[in-house]
Amino acid sequence: MSRKLSGKRALVTGGSRGIGAAIAKRLAADGADVVITYAGNREAADDTVGAIEAEGVKGLALRADAADGAAVAAAVDRTAEALGGIDILVHNAGVFGGTAIEQEGFEEFRRVFAVNVDGVVSGTIAAVPHLADGGRVVIVGSVSGDVSMIPGMATYAASKSAVQGLARGWARDLAPRGILVNVIQPGPIDTDMNPSDGDMAKIMLPNIPLGRYGRAEEVAALASFLASDESSFITGTTIDIDGGATA
Repeated sequence: MSRKLSGKRALVTGGSRGIGAAIAKRLAADGADVVITYAGNREAADDTVGAIEAEGVKGLALRADAADGAAVAAAVDRTAEALGGIDILVHNAGVFGGTAIEQEGFEEFRRVFAVNVDGVVSGTIAAVPHLADGGRVVIVGSVSGDVSMIPGMATYAASKSAVQGLARGWARDLAPRGILVNVIQPGPIDTDMNPSDGDMAKIMLPNIPLGRYGRAEEVAALASFLASDESSFITGTTIDIDGGATA
């Protein structure tokens, strides 16, 4: 039986754990060959590749720190070589910075932007020559790009606002080739970085109308939709997936 992403070639950055791993597995389940990048956890990356290959498609893990532009570009080139091109680019690699301005130093600011913004830019620049016409670029942002829910979020929020602007501009730049560029903006999602039973959840849960954290698989379902032909008239936009937290 044909799957909606059969024959597609995907790269998911930061794909070893959490939302990134869920996206990689969902794209594979929908028929795509999938390469992931990871920063340092080889065991988790191998586990994700195993799940990808269990779907009967190609899987590969490449080590690349999203803050290292040269490493990101090299991973993109290796992906294109291994798969014969790229149809779907998912920027998921990211870090959280939560420090109030009174305590924050410029080095912390640059660290967050190096991963959350510079990595997205480096990866997209490297991928554009390899992206097939009609391809997809999906950026995993955050509702923090629109709303800072708690103090100490300024730098992280600014990095997520930045990728919104990039996506809108790139959507126009790449439209002549039929390449769609969109941002997924998760709210509180149950991951290692923000567990549903952690201290942050005590603050977040009362503000979520659905009364629970989201699941990584729910974000992955949206990513798969945006990667598919079903999203053919959606580009340059942001889509919140937050249980109504920003409603």
